[in-house]
Amino acid sequence: MKTLIQLSAGFLLLLTLVSCTKQGDNAQTADSTVALSGHTEGRQHPAGTQYTCPMHPQIVQDAPGSCPICGMDLVPIKKNGSANTTLVLSESQMQLANVRVQPVSSGSIGNATVLNARLAADQEKTDVISSRVAGRIDRLYVKETGQAIRKGQVLYEIYSEPLLTDQQEYLVALAQEAAFPAEKKYSQFRQAAEQKLRLYGMTPAQITQLASTKKVQPRIPFVAPAGGTVTEVAVSEGQYVAEGALLYRLVNLSQLWVEAELYAGESGYVKVGDRVPVVVVGSENSQPLMARVAFINPEYRAGSQVLTLRAVLPNPGGQLQPGQQARVTLRHGVQKGITLPTTAVVRAGEGAVVFVQTDTNTFQPRRVQLGTETDERVAITGGLTGDETVAMSGAYLLYSEMVLKKGINPFTKQPDTEGVKTTPTIESNPAPMAGMKM
Repeated sequence: MKTLIQLSAGFLLLLTLVSCTKQGDNAQTADSTVALSGHTEGRQHPAGTQYTCPMHPQIVQDAPGSCPICGMDLVPIKKNGSANTTLVLSESQMQLANVRVQPVSSGSIGNATVLNARLAADQEKTDVISSRVAGRIDRLYVKETGQAIRKGQVLYEIYSEPLLTDQQEYLVALAQEAAFPAEKKYSQFRQAAEQKLRLYGMTPAQITQLASTKKVQPRIPFVAPAGGTVTEVAVSEGQYVAEGALLYRLVNLSQLWVEAELYAGESGYVKVGDRVPVVVVGSENSQPLMARVAFINPEYRAGSQVLTLRAVLPNPGGQLQPGQQARVTLRHGVQKGITLPTTAVVRAGEGAVVFVQTDTNTFQPRRVQLGTETDERVAITGGLTGDETVAMSGAYLLYSEMVLKKGINPFTKQPDTEGVKTTPTIESNPAPMAGMKM
């Protein structure tokens, strides 16, 4: 009997050991499954934990899953329960995220309207050369348009019978003055004859030569009264012309007109006397040239709702030519103050945030008010004093790091108990930051 009892006790002890061993193995297997699983479903997180996408922090869910945008597994948002908004990055994080800091600066910013325009010859710089006397054009020294001529350059020679007669009258008056020096009337005759030759276009040098040689010149060369570029040649060699007939048309290209079209809504952006930047299409000079607005047509062009704007553009060296296309920029709504690149501002439904550097590689979010904005810069009307150093690029990465790492809403600077449900927008395409929780 005693032996039977001992055998029964030993059997029960063996069953107990086997049962405990199986339970330990099952627990170890379950723990290994949880440890090896890459999905958040296998982990136990505190009640109320929310999940977000590392690449799209605007995605916030109350349960684990996949990002509807990129398909990545959602990760839990860590909340430390504090309102510490300081974010410290390492040097490698700064480089990988391309975070560049720079002191804020003041300037002016405004909207711009671009007008299509063209260059034209300045009509106030145009000269017309006409025949002073009737006669026959024996020789043309300038026969083609586009040639640049200087003042005093010989343009043509003309044979003119009236001019021959006037030369002979001058020689007679000159001889009478020499024969009767005491008679003032002969001196007056000579002066009148000389003045007549001047009015017909003979130069003082030609008159002096006539007086010294005492011989009339059958063909008188005529010179240019002004310099410029020939835009029209209206005569040919051997052609008879009347007094006052058009021979040449010259234009001075040292100054050009810029003619642009203004619509009714744009006419208030500019006034006479304003200086406007002009970019000439195809010009080697990439920098805008400044032109002064000289005229705005007070009435619309016939059959349209378009006004003509005319600006005066200096053209030293004659590098620009009439007929070239150009663009005129009208700036309006100009606002002066602090301006930042658009890449420095994170925008969402709750407002706008920039990241101010408080120490080396240390940043804090600060809400700002925005003003006038262009494609590249935005005016800051509130939130900055002008003495700060701001992250000019990489602001999106700083925003994401603060949401994921600290669980803090940068717009409220409070622990994010409900999740950031606003969608930040920025002009850059950021790369993942080193050290970001994935």
